[in-house]
Amino acid sequence: MTQPESLAELLNGRRAAIDATLPAVGFVVGWLVAGQSIWAGAGVAVVCAVAVSVWRLRRGEKPRAVLIGLLGVCVAALIALRTGRAEDFFLLQLLSNAASALAWAVSIVIRWPLLGLVVGGVLGQRTRWRRDPALLRSYGLASWVWVLQYVVRLAVFLPLYAAGQVVALGVARVALTWPLVAACLAVSWWVIRRTLPEGHPGLRHPQTADRPAQAAAEQRTELTPDGQ
Repeated sequence: MTQPESLAELLNGRRAAIDATLPAVGFVVGWLVAGQSIWAGAGVAVVCAVAVSVWRLRRGEKPRAVLIGLLGVCVAALIALRTGRAEDFFLLQLLSNAASALAWAVSIVIRWPLLGLVVGGVLGQRTRWRRDPALLRSYGLASWVWVLQYVVRLAVFLPLYAAGQVVALGVARVALTWPLVAACLAVSWWVIRRTLPEGHPGLRHPQTADRPAQAAAEQRTELTPDGQ
């Protein structure tokens, strides 16, 4: 299989994951420095989110994706301010991981693995990859790695949230974001490479049913003088 780039290079997941941890770190730092003030923590988190958003926009990222990230931080801050519980800043993240684990698992079961949809969208293939049985199978198997990623987060976050461990939640957010995403990208890429059959041209070249016929027609044309 010829493959010029990895999933990490295609999806740029590590950098995005690092950016996502900054507002959470800002919340914990502001909360601690100001004597466990939720207002201070929320303010620092929003400032960090705005700074990250401006930096992303200047790098040419899509405004919609940037605004969604900023909105998520603002909603998390509002939840904590509303309830008066600092640990509730991480509630949205907890719910998001539970929903993501369910969505990824369902997508595999119905044979529309989300990893294929994401990579296919990045490569401009839309859903053409689904017509390649080998690629569909590999995306499905690799998507289970992403399900496991969200389950691991839930297993760590839930006890800490229930115990109200704000600092530990902040540390876990960092430890289980960019390092876990990097590991997930590496392992899912390994799964894809191991499960695609030998000779498969890779993610950029789905082998749909019409491709072999087209290749055979081109070969017959080359073998026939003057194309006759």
